[in-house]
Amino acid sequence: MKKIGRAWSFALIALVYAAAIAVGTTLCVFLPLETWLNLLVADVAATVVVFLFSLIFRNASVYDPYWSVQPIVIVIGYAISAKTLSVVQILPLTAVLLWGVRLTANWAYTFYGLGHQDWRYTMLQEKTGKAYPLVNFVGIHLVPTLVVYACVLPVVFTFAENPAFNAGAAVFFALSVGATVLQGVADVQMHRYRKNRNGPFMRNGLWKYSRHPNYLGEILMWWGIALAYVCIAPQRWYLAAGAVANTLLFLLVSIPMADKRQSRKEGFDEYKRQTRMLLPIYKKQ
Repeated sequence: MKKIGRAWSFALIALVYAAAIAVGTTLCVFLPLETWLNLLVADVAATVVVFLFSLIFRNASVYDPYWSVQPIVIVIGYAISAKTLSVVQILPLTAVLLWGVRLTANWAYTFYGLGHQDWRYTMLQEKTGKAYPLVNFVGIHLVPTLVVYACVLPVVFTFAENPAFNAGAAVFFALSVGATVLQGVADVQMHRYRKNRNGPFMRNGLWKYSRHPNYLGEILMWWGIALAYVCIAPQRWYLAAGAVANTLLFLLVSIPMADKRQSRKEGFDEYKRQTRMLLPIYKKQ
């Protein structure tokens, strides 16, 4: 993969995702199952396509854009099938599209090509040895797919049932949009830091008080989507499970892994004492 340039890598990734979308869409349209189950089978099948190509390219980072591309494809597909859209459908559609386009653009900006693999996957590969193919499929591909599937499910039910709109939903959709803005600001600040590193840790902007403001934005985004739907369809409160799973994924996996890697740097203990894990609020010493 090292011989494949960035432009060719983008082209190959685009072809992989076109194939995954084709498989997933075909299954979602023609399977005679309930809406949520149709989507689940289609989503898993698309993930398998991406996984197979990750094996071909020997790079699990082929999956990286799936986290943000998957919801975009899902909400656009259901929006097209709805033909006419109500306010209660337009708002989550807009929130997910803004989030997904921004996150995909951020992935593209930081994508170095198929010769580069996310450090977390390389670490798992080294630790798990012969079990890595299973870890790769379940841990890197399948679990994130299921988490984001559960996160976007409230939007799917909004298209399927078109419930009445209320003020509570508007408030939480605004939270989702605000979370996307938060992520965008955090990412821009981090990109600037990486170009002009002035220390071992990012200590400016949102990162001055929070070690993971981008993860905070991700968590708030899906809580906004979930709680907005609960406001308009309280009988489906259980659809907030996706936001719960997403939060646990960051709290129990992503954040500990990132902090462990940062802990190798001198001064991490002091940095950790001075900054909160998520909330960008001054921490009294």
